Amino acid sequence: MSSISSEILTQSASTAPAWKIELLYDGECPLCMREVNFLQKRDAGRGLVHFVDIADDDYNPEEHGGVDFETAMGRIHAVLADGTVVQNVEVFRRVYAILGMGWVYSVTKLPIVGAIADFLYGIWAKWRLAITGRPTLETVVQERQERLCNTQGRCRID
Repeated sequence: MSSISSEILTQSASTAPAWKIELLYDGECPLCMREVNFLQKRDAGRGLVHFVDIADDDYNPEEHGGVDFETAMGRIHAVLADGTVVQNVEVFRRVYAILGMGWVYSVTKLPIVGAIADFLYGIWAKWRLAITGRPTLETVVQERQERLCNTQGRCRID
């Protein structure tokens, strides 16, 4: 193999992520954090799942599948190692499978059960903020934007 081919191969390997899935989660949601803590324990430091807190002021959508804060807050998203973005119950199916617990969500692969699970998740996503005692999505997004504008000069002009 030529040194150029070897160098290109080395560069490609070094740019591929070590994780298999990147889970975007709301670090200010107590119920979400219970799930994340559980999944982090199951990952056991293997780095199969890259956990990304979208509530962190440094969250940058361009680094995470282009999923902006408001979209990520509306429902759960994950980014696969190839850059594909998945959402809703599919996120849980993928994460649990990667962590060796795919059986937990395997029944949701059945068309009718999957449709029901997605419908129920949609209800949860709609009411998650209220259930956890937080303001509306619009308020959360506005407060974040004001905070980022005041502290980091990252002001959005609409």
